[in-house]
Amino acid sequence: MRWIACLALGLVTACVEVTGPAPAPRPAAARAAPEVTRAKVEQFLTVVQRVEPVAESTCRARAPRANCDFRIVVDDRPGQPVNAYQTLDRSGRPIVAFTLPMIGAVRNADELAFVMGHEAAHHIAGHIPRQQQSAMAGAVILGGIAAITGAGQSVVDGAVDLGAGVGGRVFSKEFELEADALGTVIAHRAGYDPVRGVAFFSQIPDPGNRFLGTHPPNAQRVETVRRRAAQL
Repeated sequence: MRWIACLALGLVTACVEVTGPAPAPRPAAARAAPEVTRAKVEQFLTVVQRVEPVAESTCRARAPRANCDFRIVVDDRPGQPVNAYQTLDRSGRPIVAFTLPMIGAVRNADELAFVMGHEAAHHIAGHIPRQQQSAMAGAVILGGIAAITGAGQSVVDGAVDLGAGVGGRVFSKEFELEADALGTVIAHRAGYDPVRGVAFFSQIPDPGNRFLGTHPPNAQRVETVRRRAAQL
């Protein structure tokens, strides 16, 4: 993989372009971007080499019709927060992307492996198409209601946008917990400690249990990982 070679040589230079749907927002720590040292780069490369084949084998076992050829990349766009996300490229290939501040922020390989497994799990569980379907349903419902009332086109368009936004968030917390549970399995099978890894959440603000929030409370996520890890 050429981008890995470039990253290893340049330390903070990624040789990839992330394409596909815009990434979903992730909570980010409000502080200066962590330094990406040589040790952090080497840690990242090692975790990729161990987690990627496990993610792909898990994908083939659980989602045999899916594209399981993961590509783990670095999002080196300036000004990015501490973030990792899963998306698809133009051909439908699953992408797991890490910003440079994210690579610098993880405190150990277990945290990095857990986050990597979590993001891969989003694809294996089909969360992108499921979220798109939910958004589409919300848009149709609210847009249809507005149209029936005889509202003007601008009001209908606003209802469609609102419905899509609400629909896209309906299952967000559920998806995150599903990815936490499956990410626990992936990290464990790759030889890492997911319970130690989920401690990464102690570095980010707790989103709480907000109505239509995108992420569940940190305590609920930690408990999900502990419970799943105890079964392995």
